[in-house]
Amino acid sequence: MPDILSSQRTGTRRASRAPRVQHLVAADESSLTELETVLATLPLCAVGRVFVEVPDAAHIVPIVVPPRMTISWLARDRRSGAPGTGRSCGHGEALARAVNAWADEMMCGEDDTTTVTLLGGFLGTAEIVDHLMDERGVEPDRIHAPERFRLLPVR
Repeated sequence: MPDILSSQRTGTRRASRAPRVQHLVAADESSLTELETVLATLPLCAVGRVFVEVPDAAHIVPIVVPPRMTISWLARDRRSGAPGTGRSCGHGEALARAVNAWADEMMCGEDDTTTVTLLGGFLGTAEIVDHLMDERGVEPDRIHAPERFRLLPVR
């Protein structure tokens, strides 16, 4: 009679230890069409996070994301500017804070395989690129930002 415990061990499937590519996508109200195009090109099984900064809740529109991705809408009228200034949230501030905080928490280790697509305006995008490369050590070839901003080395 076979040993039940050993047959259970051999029949058990282990989760893959291979790194899974995750996607980090950032956009603002000026790039919603571009955002929809990027999301439509991702595989159905894509995992990751999408952040979209808009002036207010009236600018939130339905956007289809892959089932394993989460979208967060960041309304500037509900956020403050730089801490301690008493200013309102400027264009790109909410996006940069959210993306940088997510990167600090979720992008860890040398085996991280996150690809980053930045579609927002210059100010937020520049701050995000600086943070990812300087603080997180993300290689420029894993970051996709508008060429017109000239934030990344020429490939």
